[in-house]
Amino acid sequence: MSKTKSQKIQDWTKKDVFLNVLVYVINVAIISGLFLLTIYLEGISGTGKPLQEFLLNVASPLRFLTMLILICLVMILYFLYEDKNFLRNPANSEMLFLIIEISLIACFASGKFVDTYLRPLAMVALLTLFLADRKKAFFMNIIFCIIIFLFDSFTSNVETGRYPSLIMGFSSGVIATLCMDKVYSRLKLLLMSFLIALPSLICVVITLLEHTESVSTVITDLVCGTASGPLSAAIFMVLLPIFEAIFKKVSCFKFSELIEHNAKLIKKLIHQAPGTFNHAIVVSNIAEACALAIEEDGLLARTCAYYHDIGKLRRPEFFKENQPDGENPHDDLTPELSANIIKAHAQDGYDLIMKNRLPKEIADVCLEHHGTLPILYFYDKAKKYTDGEVDLAQFCYPGPKPSTKIAAIIMIADGCEAAARSLQDRSRENVKSVVRKIVNERMQLGQFEECEITLNELNIIIHTVVNHLTGVYHSRIEYPKVSLDGMEL
Repeated sequence: MSKTKSQKIQDWTKKDVFLNVLVYVINVAIISGLFLLTIYLEGISGTGKPLQEFLLNVASPLRFLTMLILICLVMILYFLYEDKNFLRNPANSEMLFLIIEISLIACFASGKFVDTYLRPLAMVALLTLFLADRKKAFFMNIIFCIIIFLFDSFTSNVETGRYPSLIMGFSSGVIATLCMDKVYSRLKLLLMSFLIALPSLICVVITLLEHTESVSTVITDLVCGTASGPLSAAIFMVLLPIFEAIFKKVSCFKFSELIEHNAKLIKKLIHQAPGTFNHAIVVSNIAEACALAIEEDGLLARTCAYYHDIGKLRRPEFFKENQPDGENPHDDLTPELSANIIKAHAQDGYDLIMKNRLPKEIADVCLEHHGTLPILYFYDKAKKYTDGEVDLAQFCYPGPKPSTKIAAIIMIADGCEAAARSLQDRSRENVKSVVRKIVNERMQLGQFEECEITLNELNIIIHTVVNHLTGVYHSRIEYPKVSLDGMEL
């Protein structure tokens, strides 16, 4: 699943550098330990040389360690140039190493004790894809294939001439990354995992052309080759929630669960603030389309839109969309108090999200989707009571401003949907004029300064918002007033 690309590069501290170096050193030691364990198990099973004999030949373990260190240096260089923020958090590096280490163990166990062709070589690609993004999945798949090839080259676990693990692992990982990127259903993922097995099956066929095998061996290899893809997917689905919990990551499966109407907070919103829920539905459709149009994460945008006004659950009756009977409690309050109640829903939403242990990305959007915008209705009302002497800061949201493009999209979609709903004339030109006005006002007030959104992206968003709003609030034909009394049907 692709993640938002709009975060600012964060400054590194000495602590960040130290912790990252420590993570890499520790995991080089762990992978080296797994390598020696593999040699030991091969030795006691009689299929390889004893560990003592391997260690006496200093050149072999030294060659392995040198190549492993070189691979880790390549990893560091890649993330320094591609995603410094990701590398800055040592937990991310630890997550990637743990994925590699578990995959090495799974591949050794299945290859040694069952069949060579059963190895779940696509596990690294799948886990990295859903816990990070597609580019990192491609890269980590290459890294893992090189490491597994090193293991195979230095041990007798696999006949490297007969079993091209490097090419097979690379092919399986690429297929997994390309085919599973937009799969949000676990059942669909399991069914599509048979595609991952294609390289294994091709290798079985190539082996048959080169060697004469017994019928039982051929059948075993074919079955195991076919099962290698589903095995990768099955282990991935077991490990994914564990990794999500340990490293505080959120996959597309979690986001999909959060927008179900039986999700805890959404269910509350439906029953306690139905007007806000209906507004959130429209905003979510607009936000997802806008995010996809500028190549951001559409599912994340939809989920954030569902929850952006969740703070209104604290006082739903104080918001216009939840006042169907026309009674407005603000009529009995001062403009300052009314503004404070309205402003509070952003912080209330953040607190509610964090209290329910939902992803912080959603909580941040709750806090940021109004930025530091003024609440003009109550500001204007206060001016009438005080002859124009009013401090505007009292009527502004406290911020912060949107820090990601997703938050900026929610800000635009939220304001435009509310404005379009209040229009009498909802022609395309009128809607377009209102949308442009809203976006320009937010630009003038500096609301997009923190999220690095471009003018071109804003124009794309404007076009997308107009298309969706004119579709939602399209004109309807006038139905004739015809009485059905006395008619027989």
